Amino acid sequence: MAKRKVVVALGGNAILSDDATAQAQQNALKETAKYLVQFIEQGDELIISHGNGPQVGNLLIQQAAADSEKTPAMPLDTCVAMTEGSIGYWLQNEMGAILKEKGIDKDVVSLVTQVIVAEDDPSFHNPSKPVGPFFTEEEAKQQMQTGNATFKEDAGRGWRKVVASPKPLSIKEARVIESLVDQGVVTISVGGGGIPVVETQKGLEGREAVIDKDFASEKLAEIIKADLLIVLTGVDNVYVNYQKPDQKKLERVTVSEMKQYIKEDQFAPGSMLPKVQACIEFVEARPEGKAIITSLENIENLLANEDGTIVVAD
Repeated sequence: MAKRKVVVALGGNAILSDDATAQAQQNALKETAKYLVQFIEQGDELIISHGNGPQVGNLLIQQAAADSEKTPAMPLDTCVAMTEGSIGYWLQNEMGAILKEKGIDKDVVSLVTQVIVAEDDPSFHNPSKPVGPFFTEEEAKQQMQTGNATFKEDAGRGWRKVVASPKPLSIKEARVIESLVDQGVVTISVGGGGIPVVETQKGLEGREAVIDKDFASEKLAEIIKADLLIVLTGVDNVYVNYQKPDQKKLERVTVSEMKQYIKEDQFAPGSMLPKVQACIEFVEARPEGKAIITSLENIENLLANEDGTIVVAD
């Protein structure tokens, strides 16, 4: 089998369980590494991306709790960078250990990645992505009066800060990532969707926003001309008419079929929908490639039998 470039997007929830300690997250990544190494054993060049939703949420709570004149809270783009660094460190460490155990001589590196977004992205005018801790209505309104932040009520659980979630246009470090991949290095990048930056006359500037990691992973896969984009989630396959009598498992699906299912509102916004949309975008940009949605635990079946929901060009 010819060597393939494979981008694998891990969810942030796959790293963080009920135990938010560093040790527990490292233990979770140890198990994750055991699955991911199968691509390398097969001869593929592996490019890993990951979410950071739970981790950046916890970090924002810590920042708010310690906020003072001497230890001011860090802005969101910096918190994204911090979690990108910590998760990348844990994952490259665990990947390195299992490669050594298996006698595979390969380097692993994580990159703090800047993802370029448009200054005029519509989401900046309508922030909707909840981040960080919950507040009472009174606390939220007080913060809105004293700062520029926007808060919204979140499903009866309290008020949360909401930020923009702009679409990625490009990835600043894409050439570096591609060069490393060409040298056989396992890369970990666009963590948490990457740090959202806009281009200005002075250079790149961070913005208070979060980028969907599936869209950022797709953009990376597109730029480096990956053969395969794998979006990992909690289920082996995507379903339509989910939990209804006529529920149907999707196995091999074309882009046009997926678009029709989106018109039928088959996929939950903020959950399966962005994963499906990212797969469609990748296959439209790389018709010779494939995009797959499946679970971490199903990787062995995926490699042996192409098991999962596989999105292909028409």
